[in-house]
Amino acid sequence: MARKNGREPFDAFVAKQGLSPEEKQFLRRGLKSRAVRDFFAANANAATHTKPAAAPGNTSEALENRARKTGLVRETARNKFHVKSGPETVHWGYLWSAAEPVLRIKPGATVTIETVSHEGLLEDQGDPVSFHKRFGIPRAEVLADAVAIYAKVQHSGTGPHVVSSPIFVEGAEPGDVLAVHILKVTPRVPYGCNSCRMGKGTLPHDFPLNRSIVTPFDLKKGIVHFAPGIEIPLRPFFGLMATGPALTLGKINSAPPGAYGGNIDLNELTEGSVLYLPVHVAGALFMTGDGHACQGDGEVNLTAIETSLTGTFRFELIKGKFLTLPRAETRTHWITMGLHEGLDEAMRICVRETIKFLGERHGMDAADAYALASVAIDFEVTQNVDGIKGIHAMIPKAIFTAP
Repeated sequence: MARKNGREPFDAFVAKQGLSPEEKQFLRRGLKSRAVRDFFAANANAATHTKPAAAPGNTSEALENRARKTGLVRETARNKFHVKSGPETVHWGYLWSAAEPVLRIKPGATVTIETVSHEGLLEDQGDPVSFHKRFGIPRAEVLADAVAIYAKVQHSGTGPHVVSSPIFVEGAEPGDVLAVHILKVTPRVPYGCNSCRMGKGTLPHDFPLNRSIVTPFDLKKGIVHFAPGIEIPLRPFFGLMATGPALTLGKINSAPPGAYGGNIDLNELTEGSVLYLPVHVAGALFMTGDGHACQGDGEVNLTAIETSLTGTFRFELIKGKFLTLPRAETRTHWITMGLHEGLDEAMRICVRETIKFLGERHGMDAADAYALASVAIDFEVTQNVDGIKGIHAMIPKAIFTAP
């Protein structure tokens, strides 16, 4: 009779849980539900603890196989690869961990990725040839892959960016960190674009208009000719570098940054820097885009000098190093970040991340780390225009005399 009322399976199940008599009695009251009795009967002999499987992301090799056959992806040397830009190797306006990876690599591999700027391709600008012609850019200097992307790739996300198809890093699992070493960043064209758009930017009510300007570069001198008498040093970097966001987020807008990185717009991420990105899906699924020729902290009118870039990256995997937010490193500084809809809260998050970093890296207690953050560390506005705003801390390496 015990098996008919579910009592014996229940006792067998709870015996494996190490419950107290009070907890057992609490669960027994739930046996009035037939569904609960059936559950215990079906699971009486099941394992009580199982490790959750890693979120798989997209592990398909179909896109990579097609891209290799057409020459869009090629291995240039042992463990070195080149990914060309084109309609087959990008998506437009979103980040998504169900997107097909264009390349699978082992940790330590180096990948060169061509990217295309979204400026000159957006719906308020017209086609890229006509748009750039208005600013004196000849057709020969408009990238053929930009024209093809405009014609063939659906702008199916809510963000503006043309994003590279994911790179799958073997062995990467949720709870790891992907270290992205930025080895080289070079402009693909000798011009860039700055745009202000209605309802966006830091002063949307002061400037209720859509306005774009295209500025030429002197690549030999390394400058942007912003206006007569104004020259800005070229400091190219990628505004968007991301690991695949958690699958539960679905297809997300490419504009706001998050725990996965994304459109951070941190102008310190130039050649020689390292970006540390939390991994949320198996394979990490690295994506990039939003090339910038130069940008001030804050990016206040919405955009930098946007341009198409080629980047060379080396990918290393740090196993079991949990990060809640991205971090970065330059030759002279460590960088922590805070991200939030409000700048005040982004600042608080960044200070807490800095205290946490100083404890992990230098063994400092929280009060001492808080004091050091106040007297020796600069907290700067990364950007104020992407919906989720950013603050970053510049932690100088030179102040630490001990290794």
